[in-house]
Amino acid sequence: MRKLNTVISLMLAGMSAPLLAGHAEEHWPEPVKPYRTGQVLFDRLEVARTDNDDDLIVWDMLAWYGGDRNRVYFKSEGENQRDDGAPSELESAEVLASRLIAPFWELQGGLGTRGSMASGADRENYLVFSLFGLAPYRFEMDNSITINEEGDITANLEAEYDLRLSQVSYLQPRLEVSAALTDADAYDRPSGFNDLRVGLRYRHELSREFAPYLGVYWSRALGNKADRIRAQGGDESTLGVVVGVRMWF
Repeated sequence: MRKLNTVISLMLAGMSAPLLAGHAEEHWPEPVKPYRTGQVLFDRLEVARTDNDDDLIVWDMLAWYGGDRNRVYFKSEGENQRDDGAPSELESAEVLASRLIAPFWELQGGLGTRGSMASGADRENYLVFSLFGLAPYRFEMDNSITINEEGDITANLEAEYDLRLSQVSYLQPRLEVSAALTDADAYDRPSGFNDLRVGLRYRHELSREFAPYLGVYWSRALGNKADRIRAQGGDESTLGVVVGVRMWF
C-alpha cells in the first residue's frame, strides 16, 4: 500500500509540474533576459597576385547588430587593382534587415549598390533578398537574389567550409557562383551563368580575433559572358595566390 501511495504521489507531482510551470509569478525574474550585441568581421582582407601579373587588394566584410531573432546587417565586397590608375570596384555594399526563421537560418532583405567607387560614378542600385546561415555539416551559406532599378535579376551563391586541422588552424574551401536571369547590357551582364570561383585557404589563428592565411583561387567566366570575353581577345579564366587575414571585433 505504501508503494502504491508513493507511485500515485509521483504521478500527481509529474502531472502538476507543467501546470505550475506555466503560471510563473509576475515578480519572478526572467531566466535569460534578451539583449543586443554586434560584431564586425573581415572574412577576407587580402592581397592577391594573378597569373596575369595583376596585384589586387580584396575585401569581404560584414557587420551586424541586434538580438537572437532580429538584426541589422551591413555587407561589403570589393577589390582594387594596384597601379592601374582606376578606382576601387565595389562588388556590393548592402544594408539588410534580418529575421531568424529557423535554427541557424536568417532571411534578409534590404538595399544595395555596386560599381566603381569613383566620385560621381553611376552605380547600380538594387533590392536584395538573402538566405543566410549554416547548412547541414556546417557549410556557411549566403544565397541572394537582387533586382535593380531596371528590373534586371541576378542570383548569387556563396559557400564556405572550415575543416579543422588543429585547435588553431583550418583549411577553408570556398565556392561562389553568380548568374543573371535577365540580360543587363548596361552592366555588361548577359543572362545565364556568368562566373564561377573556387578557392582554398589555410588559416592559422594567432588569437580568436586575428588569423592570417595563405591561399589560392581559380575563377572563370561562363556561358555568354565567356563568349564575349573571348571575342574581345581577353582571358576568361584567372588563377591567383593570396595572402591575407581574417579578423573580427
